[in-house]
Amino acid sequence: MPTETPSPLTMPSFRLDGQTAMVTGAGRGLGRACACALATAGAEVVLVSRTRSELETVAVQIRQAGGTARPLVCDVTDTVQVRRCIEGLERLDVLVNNAGSNIPEPFVEVSEAHLDFLLTLNVRAMFIVAQAAARKMQAQGRGGVILHMSSQMGHTGAPNRTVYCMTKHAIEGLTKAMGVELAPDGIRVNSIAPTFFETPLAGPFLANTAFRDSVLQKIALGRLGQMEDIMGAVVYLASPAAAMVTGTSLLVDGGWTAH
Repeated sequence: MPTETPSPLTMPSFRLDGQTAMVTGAGRGLGRACACALATAGAEVVLVSRTRSELETVAVQIRQAGGTARPLVCDVTDTVQVRRCIEGLERLDVLVNNAGSNIPEPFVEVSEAHLDFLLTLNVRAMFIVAQAAARKMQAQGRGGVILHMSSQMGHTGAPNRTVYCMTKHAIEGLTKAMGVELAPDGIRVNSIAPTFFETPLAGPFLANTAFRDSVLQKIALGRLGQMEDIMGAVVYLASPAAAMVTGTSLLVDGGWTAH
């Protein structure tokens, strides 16, 4: 009998044409990079933060590059605002849950005010945004993608970052549980865990030469993250190319956690 010829393989698409993606904290840093990447991949991007001027600047840059973007001013720590903004979208296919912060300080000196601020922004707000997005995606009935911006500190520990590590470990747990629970709805949930990038958040710390050198010694590839590194990761996880990837974390850490 003649041997049956296997069907040719088809490369999955990395495109997001016709989809709507929301990015929180989109006015600067990693959020801006994620928004630009998703727009380049064909998505209409909804840019979210509290600062309209920053969002307008990013929207103009995306439009000048041929993409589609619109600002949506929203405080992610305001539950009522978040739910109203997301429910008011015509459609939502991808969420990049990016807004967050850090206040490095010794564990024994952490104030309750700093503790509450970081827990509110890095955990509670991310939960509320993700919940509202999941509800929207469930109502639409065509699945979706939720990406949490975590950190390599969600997989390890570091001095002077106890609260930040705690919040990012929480997000890794949230990612796993959401990935399992929302899978029947066709909603994929993953986290992206970057190392140090030269962003407005990390810049002041990296300006310290001793700290910068200590960071570079821990990154096996010997360099800080570049915006293109996060752009490739977010497009992959948001696209059909990652159709079988959920409940996990993509470490963009140059080998930091491999030691």
